[in-house]
Amino acid sequence: MTTLYDVPAEEIIEELSDRLADRLEQPDWAAYAKTGASRELPPEQEDFWAVRGASLLRKVAVDGPVGVERLATHYGDAKRGSNRYTVAPPKQTDGSDNIIRTILQQLEDEGFVEQQGDAGRVLTAEGRSFVDEAAGDVLSSLTEERPELERYA
Repeated sequence: MTTLYDVPAEEIIEELSDRLADRLEQPDWAAYAKTGASRELPPEQEDFWAVRGASLLRKVAVDGPVGVERLATHYGDAKRGSNRYTVAPPKQTDGSDNIIRTILQQLEDEGFVEQQGDAGRVLTAEGRSFVDEAAGDVLSSLTEERPELERYA
């Protein structure tokens, strides 16, 4: 059986985002919210919400149990000074907690993720099968393009 560890991260995130596009609903405020303190504008991707949801689902599957604070650190970035002549080094800033928490709550409503006390969120059995099924489809499409990968299927 194929798991998420058998396929490239970009490929499985793309497949999961296609599958989650109908299941996750982007709130109205998300069009105006930045993804972190280091950003100047909100994301311009049409399918940002589904792609971030797929990325979070994969991250919870790999690192779970994981909390919102650690995920915000992962999705953070370096913030530079207010002008380009700043001498001080950039400082690490976190990503948006609200975006991450809202997507995780939507994934909980779908039954893919559940809270494990104070430890954080983990993947459910339904979520694991959802991710593994997507990984199997990704691997089969990759083997069509590159037949030498057939031995991994």
